[in-house]
Amino acid sequence: MGALSPWHIILIALVALLLFGPNKLPELGRGFGKMFREFKDATTGGGSNAASEDTTARKEVGPTAAEAHKEAPAAASAAEASQSKH
Repeated sequence: MGALSPWHIILIALVALLLFGPNKLPELGRGFGKMFREFKDATTGGGSNAASEDTTARKEVGPTAAEAHKEAPAAASAAEASQSKH
């Protein structure tokens, strides 16, 4: 009584077809497939993937505050040197 029988699944599929239409269902299926695939990848091998995403995000955003603080004195001295030449 608690499990879904084949008739329940057919009824759910027909209701989904009526609600979303035949054109939208493939897009929804792809979205759910992508979601499940990403979830599976995250649960099985998320450690190496998370590290690569972290380095990608740092490249896109730029240096961290500590890195920028280290670079700031060098940039300031270079700016002072160029101003003293003029």
